[in-house]
Amino acid sequence: MSEVKRRKANISKPNEDEQKKQVFKSTKSMRMDLQTASSLLSLVASLGLSWFLFQQSVQLAAVEKKYHLLKEEAVKFQDMENKISTISEKCEMVPSLTKQLEDLNVIPQMKHLQKEISIMQIRSSRLIQEEEELQQNLTSLFDAVAKHEEKTKAISVKIADVKTDIRRISGLQTDISLLIENLEILEDKVNKVEKAIIQNIGDLLTSSIERTKKLQNIASENTREVEHIKAKSFELNANFAKQFNKLLELESDRAKVLTTVAFANDLKPKVHNLKNDLAHLLLVLDELTLRIGRLLGDLLESQKELALLNKKLSNLTSIQSETE
Repeated sequence: MSEVKRRKANISKPNEDEQKKQVFKSTKSMRMDLQTASSLLSLVASLGLSWFLFQQSVQLAAVEKKYHLLKEEAVKFQDMENKISTISEKCEMVPSLTKQLEDLNVIPQMKHLQKEISIMQIRSSRLIQEEEELQQNLTSLFDAVAKHEEKTKAISVKIADVKTDIRRISGLQTDISLLIENLEILEDKVNKVEKAIIQNIGDLLTSSIERTKKLQNIASENTREVEHIKAKSFELNANFAKQFNKLLELESDRAKVLTTVAFANDLKPKVHNLKNDLAHLLLVLDELTLRIGRLLGDLLESQKELALLNKKLSNLTSIQSETE
């Protein structure tokens, strides 16, 4: 009986050892499967994160390019602002010139010129207002770009934190799925912010292009008005030449009258009847001297008007050259 028990014990021992080995192998294989699954999940998460970072870098490069373009547009608008300020300063000098012309009793054509100058001044003030509105739009655009850069920096910091968290992952599938969901939410938010900023930039660029076209049309209208003023100055020069010719003719008539008076004085003791004619000639001579004096005054006034018009024309041509 003792031998039978020993044999049974010897038979049962190897069976138990084999069972233990099988259980150990199964647990070891399960551990290996869990480790491989966790490593594969971490590899997939790292690949997804690297792809997301690449997309973000491409989008940030596009935003930086648009930002540099906006800076160049801002420099152009600053140059336009300087030109408009010079035009407004020169237009402020126009009212003083018009007051001087009114004191000199200018012809009705100058009143029409004064009206045109006031219209030009109103247009210049409108240009200044539009330029201020453009400046405000540009400042708001720069603020929006700065906010977007701050948001992208915050997102990059969050992504760095996520990378460190992924490196610390122990292999649990639930934590990895939560991280992937957070990354997708962040990506959706970034896409929404970028679309809104791009739309705002497009609207501001279209409005700025339309306003620049309006400014170009106003500059062309100013050139037409300058050409009109030049034509009127040429007409005044022609009138001045005509009046000067009339003055020369009157001077020749005066010389003739003086010669006739001298001849009459010589013949006075001989011809008594010529006294009446001589008195009449003296009256004519007085009238001619008065007319000559008036013409001289008119010529002096016309010379002053021409000098003022030439000065005004030079100012307007300088303004036109600066605007071009």
